[in-house]
Amino acid sequence: MLPQEVIRAKRDGQTLSAEAIAEFIAGLTGGAVGEGQAAAFAMAVFFQGMDADERAALTRAMADSGTVLRWDGLDGPVLDKHSTGGVGDRISLMLAPIVAACGGYVPMISGRGLGHTGGTLDKLDSIPGYRTNPDLKTFQRVVREVGCCVIGQTDDLAPADRRLYAIRDVTATVESAALITASILSKKLAAGLDGLVMDVKCGSGAFMDDLSKARNLADALAETARAAGLPTVALITDMNQVLGRTAGNALEVADAVAFLTGAEREPRSLEVILALAGEMLAQGKIAETPDIGRDMARAALEDGRAAEVFGRMVAALGGPADLMDRPEAHLETAPAAVPVYAEAPGIVARIDARRLGVAVIELGGGRRQASDRIDHAVGLTEIAGIGEAVGPDVPLAVIHCRDAAAAEPAAASIRAAYTLGDAAPEVGPVVIERRTGEG
Repeated sequence: MLPQEVIRAKRDGQTLSAEAIAEFIAGLTGGAVGEGQAAAFAMAVFFQGMDADERAALTRAMADSGTVLRWDGLDGPVLDKHSTGGVGDRISLMLAPIVAACGGYVPMISGRGLGHTGGTLDKLDSIPGYRTNPDLKTFQRVVREVGCCVIGQTDDLAPADRRLYAIRDVTATVESAALITASILSKKLAAGLDGLVMDVKCGSGAFMDDLSKARNLADALAETARAAGLPTVALITDMNQVLGRTAGNALEVADAVAFLTGAEREPRSLEVILALAGEMLAQGKIAETPDIGRDMARAALEDGRAAEVFGRMVAALGGPADLMDRPEAHLETAPAAVPVYAEAPGIVARIDARRLGVAVIELGGGRRQASDRIDHAVGLTEIAGIGEAVGPDVPLAVIHCRDAAAAEPAAASIRAAYTLGDAAPEVGPVVIERRTGEG
């Protein structure tokens, strides 16, 4: 079929054959499908959706568009985690070395920011010298020697996804369950995993803003992965507020270093990390149960093994060897820090976390267009959480920016994000549900 006929068929709600999907993705990889056609295809899928067979076909086609890795000779399982994205979500930076310290191997293929959410690669790019796009030989060597390696897609791994990913980011087609599923799982299948755990974010700062949508996505991911032979569990986690106290690339890396070294560990982040690590270690049969895996992960965090692994990974990929000891010497800081106060004192009743992500983009910490360069130093710290009192002495957040004028649009977004009340609301668990896609 001609690319435009594939687009027309999906636009009109037809079910695409596996052959038609494979041919379209091959054209996207080889250049026969143009950027406008890829954008039109993404929009058609966004509105019409895909059934289970279409999702599986799209995932396989994108995974097979490049190299599929093999990990012969390792003495432990090959495991990974992926998040659907949220504001302040730097969990991968701590989770990968924790699981590696417990005996797993974590070849983590991560992405850049999508929409209002920050990307793991953008965070790692704030570390001087760190190579987020090494060749496959280096990637495999670091995984084998260190235990984990967090990088972006190389030219060899799922190249069709890399092209479509960038187009989705700037065409308002991010929030499609079918496209999210295929994008995530194609990279994971190409990475040659033994097990996968999904962190499906739900709430005002996530792409899935209510629980029913999050459940649908979690089940779609688990079902599609299982059909492709990849055991997968999904945890639905809360993103109705920022996960942690920071949002912004270098600021989140500094926070991750503090977490790993024990200088500061925000409780909600700790809960998510231990839950995900427990599931990963159980998937890999390193732990008999997720609860035992949680205990193993906590021990690797407390005794410093996880911090040591992260430091080795950074150095192996070209970053500073003393990042864990002197993060302030290597991570860029913005010239100005501007606190943002509420117009009247109160207790935080609700947060539109998406607006906080938008505030970081307004500062230059994210992209408006795919070609934009990111300012890694800017962002937010001391972000107030739900149930906390704010007032003339306690800000909603502190803006890190180039100058006071640059803070004004972000300050407006921050104030608009917060709803204050007279009493603290009830806050639900940060880990909401566990899904396996089996009903």
